[in-house]
Amino acid sequence: MTSSKRRGIFYSLDKEKTHKNGSEPKIILFSFLSVLLPAAVLLTSSVFSITGLSFTDALFTATSAISVTGLGVVDTATHFTIEGKVLLMLLMQIGGLGQMTLSAVLLYMFGVRLSLQQQALAKDALGQDRAVNLQSLVKRIVIFALLAESIGWAVLSLRWVPEMGWGQGLFYALFHSISAFNNAGFSLFSDSLVGYTGDPMIILTLAGLFIFGGLGFTVVGDVWNHWRSGWRCFSLHSKIMLVATPVLLLMGTLLFWALERNHTMQGLNIWEKWMAAFFQSATARTAGFNSIDVAHLTQPSMLLMIILMLIGAGSTSTGGGIKVSTFTVAFVATWAFLRQKNHVVMFHRTVNWPTVTKALAIIVVSGVLLILAMFLLMVTENASFERVVFETISAFATVGLSTGLSAELSEPGKYIMIVVMIIGRIGPLTLAYMLARPEATLLKYPEDSVLTG
Repeated sequence: MTSSKRRGIFYSLDKEKTHKNGSEPKIILFSFLSVLLPAAVLLTSSVFSITGLSFTDALFTATSAISVTGLGVVDTATHFTIEGKVLLMLLMQIGGLGQMTLSAVLLYMFGVRLSLQQQALAKDALGQDRAVNLQSLVKRIVIFALLAESIGWAVLSLRWVPEMGWGQGLFYALFHSISAFNNAGFSLFSDSLVGYTGDPMIILTLAGLFIFGGLGFTVVGDVWNHWRSGWRCFSLHSKIMLVATPVLLLMGTLLFWALERNHTMQGLNIWEKWMAAFFQSATARTAGFNSIDVAHLTQPSMLLMIILMLIGAGSTSTGGGIKVSTFTVAFVATWAFLRQKNHVVMFHRTVNWPTVTKALAIIVVSGVLLILAMFLLMVTENASFERVVFETISAFATVGLSTGLSAELSEPGKYIMIVVMIIGRIGPLTLAYMLARPEATLLKYPEDSVLTG
């Protein structure tokens, strides 16, 4: 075979691969929009909204729900009918489980077999090996989600049914259970959970739901399958999540307590202060509830909140952010560079360089998108620098904590935030792949050095 023929075959296969890689992000985006746009239209109806919503406000609300963000331009507790609140619950469930999981569930229900390419895409989206049986995987994910939400529903009902009555108590418990497990942050209380700051049954139940939801289905499945064999049998990703999650929770709790105990937590007893500090540390990493007034936090606490929001939850979880594993890999890679190590090693395992470069790419792309969004919002909105930064990162990380800016956004500002929430949920690299049209190549040029630092 001649050299030119070999090149011809190579480029033919390369174009096919490029087309495939380019089509996958589009499938994710279009499946997201196929649910978002009809939901936005429904929310404009008086059946779902008591006083009616403009299409822009409806689109913002639907985006916030399906991206499990929780930001709102209207008060969820008073602005929506029962039908509207049920629709929000459905959108939160869809967004939390993920479009690929939902699509697979619906197709299996109607007896439709997924193609091999569709199955591979779904497995990649769920962070699973290609050898895994997709139907069994989806079934386990749905069962886990429904079981966790049911337990949360039962516990919250014990608290709210005696207070509100059977109908309202059960509905409030179900709504908040779904919202918490899916890290959505929507609440049927106008002040979120400020009224329950010292209530351990409410605070600890909701915190438990969004912590488990934020670990990721991959980690939960790995622990479930290998807990008898012990720590050594867990995957590297699971080990990272199981160590980094409590470390972030503990550090956040200690810092929030130290910074806010004599400020926003003033007037609470010692137990309530620790519980409020723990809850804010946990909720900052994409859950979006608040048990203290976020708008009155000290500036150091605001910065801490921004950092935790940006780190986010776990990959293939119901949460957002750049992801805990991405942050950990980038941090350890930087430490390895400073120590002049040739390899990135964690838990006696070497992290491959494609994973390291992907983590760095996620951080860089996220940073560029955030800077652009912040700049545009500073042009369109009459708001302070820190409020714009806080709100933008809250939207991108699908957290939903707000200083009140979302409710004051101009029309262009709302659309900017809508785009930020969509990108935050589908992932910044998904958008980058769509725009960059990546092409693989076998060409390798001579290496050279560049002055950096």
